[in-house]
Order: sequence, then C-alpha cells, then structure tokens
Amino acid sequence: MFEVYSLTGMAAHLIILLLFSVLKGVHSITTVSKVSVEAGKSISIPCLYESQYINHVKYLCEGYYWNFCRYAVKTNKADPSGKYSISDDKNQKVFTVTINQLAHKNTDYWCAVEINGEVDDKQYFQLSVTTGTPSLYVDHQRITGYIGKSITIRCHHSNSGEMKWCRLGRNCVTGSSGSIDGTTLTAHMRDPNVFTVTMSGLKSEDSGWYWCAKGDIQIPVYLTVTEKPNTIMISTASTVSRTTHTVAGSETIIKMEQWNNSTVVENKENRVSFDPMILIIPLSVLIWIVIVVLLIWFILRRKQSKADSSVTPTAEEEIIYSDVRPKKRSLAKVDKEVTYSEVRPKEKSSAKRSFAESEMEILYSSVVTKQRMERHTRRSVTSVV
Repeated sequence: MFEVYSLTGMAAHLIILLLFSVLKGVHSITTVSKVSVEAGKSISIPCLYESQYINHVKYLCEGYYWNFCRYAVKTNKADPSGKYSISDDKNQKVFTVTINQLAHKNTDYWCAVEINGEVDDKQYFQLSVTTGTPSLYVDHQRITGYIGKSITIRCHHSNSGEMKWCRLGRNCVTGSSGSIDGTTLTAHMRDPNVFTVTMSGLKSEDSGWYWCAKGDIQIPVYLTVTEKPNTIMISTASTVSRTTHTVAGSETIIKMEQWNNSTVVENKENRVSFDPMILIIPLSVLIWIVIVVLLIWFILRRKQSKADSSVTPTAEEEIIYSDVRPKKRSLAKVDKEVTYSEVRPKEKSSAKRSFAESEMEILYSSVVTKQRMERHTRRSVTSVV
C-alpha cells in the first residue's frame, strides 16, 4: 500500500513538473504573430523574454520548420552580410531583431533563446511580404513622447477585423477608450482606413514596445518617453576663447558653451535665441521701399531736366561785350570822342533756325557828345550882365 502511494505521488509530482515546464515554455518568449511588410523595406520585431534569460544568448532563426531553420543572427555573433541585426535590452527584457531588404522568400522566422543542455526556447512569427502597400502599417515604427504630454499614433489598414492597441506582454484596448499600465488611452476611426490612438499623461515607464492590430495582422511600434527639452541662450560680449561644458540633472541635459567670453546655455526645447527671420523680412521691405523711392526720384529728376532744357534759347548766341570809354583831350577840343561799339551775334549753322533768326544782325551804338563850349558861352553871358 505504501509502495503504491509512493508511485502515485511520484507520478503526480512528475506531471506537475511537466505541466510547469510546458507552461513555462509557452510563456517564456512573446512576440507578434503576423506582420505585413512591403518588399524591399525593413522591419523591426521585438521578442520579450523572461528574467531567467537575461544573460542567455538570443538569436533569430529563419525557416518554417524549427528543426530545419538556420541561424540568421545572434547576440554574440553579428551578421556579416548586414541583412540582419539584433540588440538586447536587458532592462526591459526585450531583444529586437531587424530584417533589411525583405524579399518574398523571407517570410518565416523564430525568436529564440539558447538554453545550455536543454532545448532552446523559441517563438514563431510570420512576415507577409507584399509588392505594394502593406495591409497594416504606421507612419513611423519608432516614435518619441514627452512626460506628462500626449502622443497620437495612426494605424493605416486595408483589411477587415477587430482593431486593437496592445503593449507587448501586457493588456490590449479594443474599444474607444481604456488604459494600459495606468496611462489613459482613447481610439477612434474618424478617417477612412485609419485607426487613431492617443495616449495621454505619459510617464517614463510607458517606454517600450506596443503593437497595433487589425484582424490577424499586427505592426510593432516602439515608444520612447522622455523629458521635454528646454533651451535657454544667454550671450555676453565676446573676445577670446571657447570652452564647452555639459551639465546633466533631473533627466535634462544642459549644454553650456563659452565662446569668446560668450555663455550659451542650451537644452533642446524652447530656444530663446535670435531668429534671423525677424530681421530678414523688415530688411527686405526696407530695401524695396528704398528702390521704389530711388526710382521715383530718378523719374522726377529726368522730367525736371527735360523741362529745364526746353526753357533755354533755341538760338545759341555768343555776345561780345565792349567798353566805351571817353578819351581825354584839351579843353579847346571837344571833351570826348565817341567810340562806336558793335555787338553782333555769332551765328552758328543750324538747319532748324528760322529766317529771322538766321539773317538778323543786331547793331548797338552809343553816342556821347558833351561839349564844354556851351559852358563857356554861358559864363560869358553871365559876366556881361
């Protein structure tokens, strides 16, 4: 009786161990099941593993049958062809494989973890390689959000089925609202063939792999949540040297740069700096105004020159001036001699002059005859009287 009981207990113990190992194998690696990708493009696939595999070698195996698949890339051995790459994030316990230049023959793969002395853990996924637009895709497979802010993801689809947004290894949201790890999530399909997901009140813990699903097709999306950067620039007079300092604090990196005695504090958000466009636009307007004013001035100056030229005489004449001076003589003779002076215009040949202008000569004469004899006669008469 005791022996039967011992055998029964041993059998039950073995069954429990077997069930535990089976369940453990089922849940040891988690990944997507089917992804639609355009031929010639690249895709990154996340593979979530359990804590006991942190220090194990991870790899990607290509082929439909596990026993006949071939190593594509391993964490301890890079792919020399560059078609495959792999990285291991031990903090989040996720290794990521990237497949480049996809072809129609690249469709069946396994995420796997090496187990020394035992059968390796693995999980199968399939790629649906299309010649045109994939049946489900996102604008960017890697996106960045900021702590306390919101982020929106647009999942474009052309196939039928239930739409949902899930976090790798966690829960999914299928309706118009819900939450994942305490982060509020809303979803809608207002645009045709677009499933829009908005995550609000982001936390740093929300960083990780998610996936959008429509029917049996999924597309992985990696979200990075970080502090929103700020930028402050302080500038002083410059003269001599340049020094660069980097200060890190509270998840914000501030870059302080001294250049020619100038101090610049930089951090990538709101840049309090000088924008050249502030001067370019007014300067362009000012240049146009100056050009217009100069053009108007030139036109007015030209008109004024034409008006002045029309006032000048048509006949170009040269005037010869001559002085008339009396020649002194004795009292017995006449006081002055008259000197005649003639002023003639110097005519120039011009086909356009009128007859009167071309033939006319102007003669000026001056006669001065002042005799002193008249004075003597007057004096004699006065004496007689």
